[in-house]
Amino acid sequence: MDSLATISVSRQSWTYVEIALLFLLSSVQHSSQSHHAVREVVERANSYGPFIGLVMAYSTEEMALQSTGLFIPSKEVPFVDLSGRRFHIGTISDVDVIFVMSGQRRLNAGITVQILLDLFDIRGIVHYGTAGSANDSLSFGDVSIPKFVAFTGSWKWMKFNKSERGQLTELMFAVYNFPAEGENLLSGVEFKPEELFSVNHTMEEVFWLEINSVWLQAAGKLQGLELQRCANETYCLPYTPKVVLGLKGSTADIFVDNAAYRNFLFKSFQVSTVDEESAAVVMTCMSSGVPSIVFRGVSDLAGGEETWSSTELSSLAATNALTVAIEFIRLIGKESGIDHKQSGDSPHGLKSWRNG
Repeated sequence: MDSLATISVSRQSWTYVEIALLFLLSSVQHSSQSHHAVREVVERANSYGPFIGLVMAYSTEEMALQSTGLFIPSKEVPFVDLSGRRFHIGTISDVDVIFVMSGQRRLNAGITVQILLDLFDIRGIVHYGTAGSANDSLSFGDVSIPKFVAFTGSWKWMKFNKSERGQLTELMFAVYNFPAEGENLLSGVEFKPEELFSVNHTMEEVFWLEINSVWLQAAGKLQGLELQRCANETYCLPYTPKVVLGLKGSTADIFVDNAAYRNFLFKSFQVSTVDEESAAVVMTCMSSGVPSIVFRGVSDLAGGEETWSSTELSSLAATNALTVAIEFIRLIGKESGIDHKQSGDSPHGLKSWRNG
């Protein structure tokens, strides 16, 4: 009886194994079919390209676009879902566009742009959103079109009582002791460059990433563009916001809400805006030799004095940044000579950084 029971259990066990194998094979086959179906949809979408990639980071910025009604979804392929993100396919003012919300901070932005560049036929990337102002000449509702962006969140944390000063910009915490300067066990941090890998170039250490010069020159035509000063019927700024070209922007996985650090960024790097995605967008595009441009609307003063509601100003800043981005898309849609991929432009490396 024991022998028969063993045979019975053995056969039952093999049955479980067979069921598991069949389930696994079925899952693999289903996954393969799903990937094949997605690939076919992407290929069909690309037949309507090339496209301008329009990237924003979070819901307030996406809602600003959706509320305008300017984006017309494609009747054939209105969207593709990839890696948890929805890539919307259509047109803005008869210009073929794919827009996507990346999610906040550098990693999300870089992944999203890389998906766009790898899978879709992309002419270039337009990135818009909100930012904090580190420059007293930029105020609520203004839109900055930076010439340079940098990632200011890559640090080397220094030893306490470090005797030698390096060539890199340093933030020494003891300088900010309150009520008086003195020693600080946290010491300070050195701001490190990034490693840029790009097409037809060896790896280069860079700090400042330069916006494509052709696209930046084209964006210069948007200075003087009329922007909104009212977030709603009862909430208006006492001045008309402006478009400013050619400043510097800073990106880090940090929301800056500190007056001392705000001032440090401006004095040390001449940074005018701070955000969490722009440098990732630009660097990813530079790696593939694709042009990109950034439009950032000022929603806060990054820790400076504020007298307005941040919620209302975030919406206004997103709307104004979008307004400039839309006009730029219309502009490059009309002028085919300014949509080529980046070739002659090169990033500014450590020498440019040290020289300010």
